[in-house]
Amino acid sequence: MRPLFAVLGVQVALGAIFAVLVISGALPMSSDGKPGTGIARVDRFDGPAAWRLLKMQVAYGPRPAGSPRERRLGARLRALLPHGRYEPVPGGLRNVVGTVPGRDPRRYVVVGAHYDTKAIRGFVGANDGAGGTAQLVQLARQLRPRTIGPTVVFIAFDGEESPGASDGDDFYVKGLRGSKVAARAYRHAQAMVLLDFVADRRLSLPREGSSDPTLWARLRAAARSAGVGSYFPDATEDTIFDDHTPFARVGVPAINLIDWDFPCWHKRCDNLSAVSERSLDASGEAVAGLLRTLK
Repeated sequence: MRPLFAVLGVQVALGAIFAVLVISGALPMSSDGKPGTGIARVDRFDGPAAWRLLKMQVAYGPRPAGSPRERRLGARLRALLPHGRYEPVPGGLRNVVGTVPGRDPRRYVVVGAHYDTKAIRGFVGANDGAGGTAQLVQLARQLRPRTIGPTVVFIAFDGEESPGASDGDDFYVKGLRGSKVAARAYRHAQAMVLLDFVADRRLSLPREGSSDPTLWARLRAAARSAGVGSYFPDATEDTIFDDHTPFARVGVPAINLIDWDFPCWHKRCDNLSAVSERSLDASGEAVAGLLRTLK
């Protein structure tokens, strides 16, 4: 009987460990909540460093566009980004821009994310704001100059969220304030990659409806090569107005990494309990792989 009890004890212990991994977000999850297989087999993106950057932003609390907390965060991001600088945005706002030179200074691509949060009391935007910005900063900090062909311009957009309560048909008019400015300034970009909802626990990133199919196919190929293809299902969701839209409208091939099924969108539950270091790392590995394919 003792060997049987020993086996049962081991099974109970393994079950407890599995439960802890699921609850903590340390186990990859597919969109239906079942354990995924997206364990990265490369290490081109520093997930733990990006996770620290995410938590740093959340520690500021709510960060609506133009607020004192957001401005302090903007100053921090400027110091973190290589060759960091501000780009003025109407209404007293400011994008934060960093640059990593490529081998060909005449060619460039843009990687973007927004660092403001929706003006909702108690809303800290762990996924909707902090996740994409953390990934952007970490990609910029670890990409070595001239290791790829084009220069990469990293832009943390200000004023993505509309200042009013409405997120309806007038969102394109009232929101996307920073990306509209940036799209005019960088209208000759070869490509634009938007990092939006990239850190939620049950991460699933089908192609957003307006995302450039060719560039998205390259991203999915990079994800498969990195071993995180299960996070990028072969499906297409609805078209969404987002910070990639102004770039697409001036003719730049643009894609948007957004898990539109995120249940805490514009809700106070979008806090550290809603995000996962593993998800942030998996999507980061895919984008890092995509950048390496640029010639």
